[in-house]
Amino acid sequence: MRIGQVFHVFAVVLISGIASEATAQHSSARWIPVTRSELCVTEGSIEQLPGQPLAVNVAKMRAYVNRRTQPVAEARFSYLGPTANEAPLASGEMRRQFGLKLRAQDACNLVYAMWRIEPESKVVVSVKSNPGQHTSAQCSNHGYQNIKPGYSAPVPALRAGDTHTLRAEMNGQGMRVFTDDNLVWQGSVGPGALEFDGPIGVRSDNARLMIDLKTGAPAGPATAASCRGPESE
Repeated sequence: MRIGQVFHVFAVVLISGIASEATAQHSSARWIPVTRSELCVTEGSIEQLPGQPLAVNVAKMRAYVNRRTQPVAEARFSYLGPTANEAPLASGEMRRQFGLKLRAQDACNLVYAMWRIEPESKVVVSVKSNPGQHTSAQCSNHGYQNIKPGYSAPVPALRAGDTHTLRAEMNGQGMRVFTDDNLVWQGSVGPGALEFDGPIGVRSDNARLMIDLKTGAPAGPATAASCRGPESE
């Protein structure tokens, strides 16, 4: 066997080991379901009938959990297709997506793990950092940095009616993102992402969704002081 072939085999085994270890660690996590009453919706709306998942039917939805938890979150969601009305991002781009927010201090400072549905299916991790700014009126869509992963894998294209799981975990600067328990993104988000802190949250653009959201164990006070004002990008 040539040296190149040996290296390739070693790389495949190493990556498989990383994914298996990550999945095993997930199985012991303490997950806490999130209900509508525990969400602060800062843009759009989220509905929930008793015993049912969270429902999103608006072009733009932004929300965060009104309690502090560990920086891990999981959403099992059904994608139901595009919203009746669609809205572009602040950049003017039309995008359909759903994602998790970590360390969401406010509209200007947070970490995103986004599953982009259209125009291209992929997972993107971004840090939005705007020191000294706290409202979308101040920062708009500025301060974004898409983070290059150390490891990544493709994700399936989403079709209306599909159900999948999206999970994001941070440990210091290290971050991992899973779809359906498969590791699809792993890397460092950098020290700037630790300069702010906040709760878990969710975001969607132009997608109708049913969502079962869970967070990690509580951290600090059980409930935030109050829901903050509107936020957008």
